[in-house]
Amino acid sequence: MAELVFFSGTMDCGKSTLALQMDHNHAARGRKGIIFTRHDRAGAATISSRLGLRTEAVEVTDDFDFQSHVVHLLSAGGKVDYLICDEAQFFSTEQIDQLARVVDELGIDVYTFGITTDFRTRLFPGSQRLIELADRVEVLQVEALCWCGARATHNARTVGGVMVVEGAQVVVGDVAVNEDEIGYEVLCRRHHRRRLTAATSRAAVLSPDVLPFEEQSRWGPSDRA
Repeated sequence: MAELVFFSGTMDCGKSTLALQMDHNHAARGRKGIIFTRHDRAGAATISSRLGLRTEAVEVTDDFDFQSHVVHLLSAGGKVDYLICDEAQFFSTEQIDQLARVVDELGIDVYTFGITTDFRTRLFPGSQRLIELADRVEVLQVEALCWCGARATHNARTVGGVMVVEGAQVVVGDVAVNEDEIGYEVLCRRHHRRRLTAATSRAAVLSPDVLPFEEQSRWGPSDRA
């Protein structure tokens, strides 16, 4: 039976790479699919991986209707065996419902890929609806790492390397940015709670006031003698 599957994870865990690999594997077996995306870092109508892979895709707009799109193709004599939907966190809840109907009413497999929570640790509406409706939710096992080496579990938005916690939920950016540009970084929960990014952690290490001088003098050589 057809399935609605949600592959989730943080940034840098290989979601887009897996989406492209799945499309390749299915196409190699003679299956016909359509790739969709929204707000990809490489630009409109493109799905790209940080490994350098990319291909053309259908850009999902606010008023896009998945079910109508697929029915139109099938009515014109086309073949559709599966859909690949990258950046699914940016889809509306109505569009996720449409994907569920594509599975249930048309018998077409739908594979979605996306981030679960935003930079404020709040669920994206599209991701929340996928968790509610998906036949399977698969957490990707390729672990992204925080700057400290621990497993990264949260996405942080940064401006000039400094973490911010206010602003619009959707702002397209990348992990490699110049000073004063909006970017993103993956962090472990501990450092996300402390708002400690790679840049600000380096600044803290370089600070001469890492420990209070009074605290250091309390334990001087004369006190331990």
